[in-house]
Amino acid sequence: MSQRKRSSIWVHFSHEENSKTKCSICKKVISFKSGSTNNLHRHLKTQHPTLQLKGLRAEPDSDNNSDTDVSIASSASTSSATAATAASDPTGPTTSPGQARPKRKQTSISQYLPPVLTPLRQEKIDEELAKMIATDFQPFSIVEDTGFKKYSQALNPSYIPPSRKALAQKVTDMYDRETASLKRRVSKVPAVCLTTDCWTSRTTVSYMSVTCHFIEDFRVASCLLDCFEFSERHTADNIAQQLLSVAAEWGVDKKVVCCLTNNAANVTKAIKTIGWMHLPCLAHTINLVVRDALHASKPIIDKVKEAVEYFHRSTMGAQKLKETQLQMKMEELRPKQDCPTRWNSTYYMLKSFIASKKAIISTLAVTNAPVRHLSQEEWTTVQEMCTILQAFEEVTVELSAESYLTASKVIVLVRGLQRATADFRRNTTTAAAQGVIDSLCASMSSRFHKIHANHILAETAALDPRFKRMAFPDGRTADETFQRLSTAAARISSGTPTQQQPAVEGLEGAGSGAGSIVWSYFHEEQVAGSVEARNPTADAVMEVRAYLEEPLLPTHEDPLKWWESRAPVYPRLSKLMAKKLCVVATSVPSERIFSKTGQIT
Repeated sequence: MSQRKRSSIWVHFSHEENSKTKCSICKKVISFKSGSTNNLHRHLKTQHPTLQLKGLRAEPDSDNNSDTDVSIASSASTSSATAATAASDPTGPTTSPGQARPKRKQTSISQYLPPVLTPLRQEKIDEELAKMIATDFQPFSIVEDTGFKKYSQALNPSYIPPSRKALAQKVTDMYDRETASLKRRVSKVPAVCLTTDCWTSRTTVSYMSVTCHFIEDFRVASCLLDCFEFSERHTADNIAQQLLSVAAEWGVDKKVVCCLTNNAANVTKAIKTIGWMHLPCLAHTINLVVRDALHASKPIIDKVKEAVEYFHRSTMGAQKLKETQLQMKMEELRPKQDCPTRWNSTYYMLKSFIASKKAIISTLAVTNAPVRHLSQEEWTTVQEMCTILQAFEEVTVELSAESYLTASKVIVLVRGLQRATADFRRNTTTAAAQGVIDSLCASMSSRFHKIHANHILAETAALDPRFKRMAFPDGRTADETFQRLSTAAARISSGTPTQQQPAVEGLEGAGSGAGSIVWSYFHEEQVAGSVEARNPTADAVMEVRAYLEEPLLPTHEDPLKWWESRAPVYPRLSKLMAKKLCVVATSVPSERIFSKTGQIT
């Protein structure tokens, strides 16, 4: 039987086979023979000097006798030092006969050293470092940088950062754990909504991303299923094959209720080839509507672009603009440039241009910039265009979120955009802005005139307690939508078993008790009749009627919390809600992945 290890040196070492030990800090294997811990003490003194003086005994020869000798010597030296201190201090406190002399605690050098970093604490810090690498998209080589090493040493001299290879393995292990956990979560949800998009990096490498959205415990949940290099041709068949592969890997290929993409023909055909319901990205559709409308004011926008490019190209012009803004006590704003593929970048450019109007006019005049100047009418047009486009920007931002329901708002917000644009027509004074509004109205009428007839959007709006029937422009569409919901709810099990009615009290004496043989036949028929009377279709219709009779939820309230509180009242509709309200309004979640991917490619 092996002898118990009493030396505190074993806090930092683990016993291996064949007289070997492993350092818990640096993982180095050291020889250990005949019970002597000299090699272990020597390793700590040379490799980890900050750990030597905290809780360790000084150079014991073995675990059998050295620890006891050091303990006795330490106790004796402490007693001698205390007595010598008391004798050399005549002004110290005096005690009366029979009163105990107060003890003084001897100062230890370990109090002036940083705390010992235990293996558990080292592992915890390594875990947080791996999370930082994954969260902030930092390279693994950061642990080899001189600045990072000095920073870690300043925080805790006892901490030894892991090697680049060890850190990469830790991140890989973390990814495997998170993937397994996410697969367990997704396997429990009844339905999911997918978004997908493709992107080409600056190094001409093509990527494809797939995100998943679902309702979990009456909360909106989103996750990235995959983002991978897509080097094949972007044909409908290749895209469909990749989508099915990702969905099957995560076990959601049979749970997809809808897939959102942009309006590209190859992606749309791929979704139809798979057999999933396809929903075009509303943000992309709005982008097409606004882009077409802005062609009516292209000459004015081109003038604004010339001026903005001048301030970004000329250092003298940019400095003069900054000085002019300071003199006019204006906020220092550098005009934003336009991006051809994003309509809202044009809106941000016009908005920043208007915000610095006086400073820009003054700077262009002083510097004699080689750009075309805007007339007063054109400045008014830019101002009115900003007012018009602000409503479209607000809708785009609100529907691009992932933390709350978005698809249920689509019909309501699109109708609001159409009404707002019609109101702007009456207040517009310039012909160019009027042309933009006319184009917006015509394009929205063409693209959105049947949006309330889309079954996916109509059913999500109907199941949102903030809208219900109010989301529809006419009663016929609302009736058809709720009829479809009633039919779908009837096919869902309510999950509430029918309980047998207890016998009526006070009738036992009349022979109607539970122990009566004759009455038992009646009780059986009564239970059977009550079960047959519970028609799923009738139950679903009753739930829908009761749901419609409830007052509308305020628009600032969370509809999922409302459903969580009403789940016992509407068991069928609450389950149907989890399958319908998981749909999102845009494919922006997939595009956001590429914004982050661009930082590491």
